[in-house]
Amino acid sequence: MSDTTAPLPADDSDIRRMSFEEALSALERIVSDLERGDVALEHSIRIYERGEKLKSHCDRLLSAAEDKVEKIKLSRGGKAVDTEPLDPA
Repeated sequence: MSDTTAPLPADDSDIRRMSFEEALSALERIVSDLERGDVALEHSIRIYERGEKLKSHCDRLLSAAEDKVEKIKLSRGGKAVDTEPLDPA
């Protein structure tokens, strides 16, 4: 078994600062590494756990984006005219 994957950060605190695209890309790399099957068991476990956190982060960001889209108000002509804040004060 070879371990050709990139080194991981010591913790997963960087995930919260990732954009959706960054997190999805990192998750895709993890899936690719795991599918290749040549990753050491301990590293596989670590990247799987990181993948779970990345997936949750992507789910949260996607849900927030969907909420914003649902809040867009359209004119009779179908053009966006106003938006409502997600968390009205």
